[in-house]
Amino acid sequence: MNELLLEIWTSVRRNKLRTFLTGFSVAWGIFMLVILLGSGNGLKNGVLSNFGSYAVNSIDLYGGRTSKPWKGYEKGRHIRLNNNDIAILRREFPEIEEVAAAKWLSGCTASYGRLYAQTWLKGTHPKTQRMEGIELSAGRYINEEDLRFYRRSIVIDEPLQRLLFKDEDPIGKQIKVGSSVFTVVGVEKGDAQRGNSSCSIPLTTAQLLYSANDPEVSNIVFTLRGITTNEQMKDFEQRLLRRLAAEHNFAPDDESAVWIDNTLERYKSMMVVFGGINLFVWIIGMGTLLTGIVGVSNIMLVTISERTAEFGIRKALGARPSSIVRLILTESVMLTAAFGYMGMVLGVAVMEAVNRCLVASQQVSDGPTVFLNPTLDIGVAASATLVLVLSGLIAGYIPARRAARLKTIDALRYNK
Repeated sequence: MNELLLEIWTSVRRNKLRTFLTGFSVAWGIFMLVILLGSGNGLKNGVLSNFGSYAVNSIDLYGGRTSKPWKGYEKGRHIRLNNNDIAILRREFPEIEEVAAAKWLSGCTASYGRLYAQTWLKGTHPKTQRMEGIELSAGRYINEEDLRFYRRSIVIDEPLQRLLFKDEDPIGKQIKVGSSVFTVVGVEKGDAQRGNSSCSIPLTTAQLLYSANDPEVSNIVFTLRGITTNEQMKDFEQRLLRRLAAEHNFAPDDESAVWIDNTLERYKSMMVVFGGINLFVWIIGMGTLLTGIVGVSNIMLVTISERTAEFGIRKALGARPSSIVRLILTESVMLTAAFGYMGMVLGVAVMEAVNRCLVASQQVSDGPTVFLNPTLDIGVAASATLVLVLSGLIAGYIPARRAARLKTIDALRYNK
């Protein structure tokens, strides 16, 4: 093995410039592949981060307006979803896993002591926290007890905490929202520098205090299970629309009466787009790497041409063709792997530097992003390593086969 490595090192030293230029093309190819893969990964992470912890298998329902007359009703009638629709979804659709609803109320003035601020108020269900990925910085979210007993519990957000409580702990404190007094049970995470604010109270309490116990809700959100194909999703949406049409007296094919916002379909569509981007990146990266592979193959052909007489002597002394093939393939793989590894390490370093800059900028601005964490995972790094090894084998195969087929007498007579 040591003799083999010594022979390869001697060959490399004999043609330093040519070896460097050829190796640089391999390094550049794998460097660009890593940069492209990292950029595609960063774009994917950035877009998906805007979902936050929102359940991707969720669907939102909103009441709309009818677009056609039906059974004596004129078109343009406003469809109002209510608590009975929530019960229907839970009872009649086994595909539905969890259901929650929200009721948005008009802006109110929230006050604590002599401090006050404007805030939006919404009534909600406890399951909203999981489905919408709501995170808390203190306390808890609305729970079932709050809902059942019409408690005046409220979850404020960080902007309202900053305005009303400064550095004081708000949990357990009472604030006045409009004409009602609520006890703060939690603080929702968010941009503390944002000027506007929204707070959550139990849906039952919101309907009782602000809507004279009217069961209307602004929207219903639910998660699905067991639906894996587009056909199943289309069938579910049609059955859902027909059932709501029977409940609210509108045409079953009137898609304007109830708006269906399908997060799962958007998520699947984005996954298809990112799959296409990833495939495109691999094609471009492999094309760039192919240039380096051709260069390595050419330099190995030149090496064989220069060492033809040497190979003839080896064969005359009893060397088997497989030993010559092993020598050529080993040199090709080592050359490709060495320079390719340099390119991969440099590419990963560049992506890590970009990631650090992104993290620093996001600490200053906590807004939405379309580019996040453009680093490579272990699977991609392993794939790139496999590409390097295969590239070396491909680059050395044709020259190795040519060297193995040399006849001993022809090789000994060869004159460069």
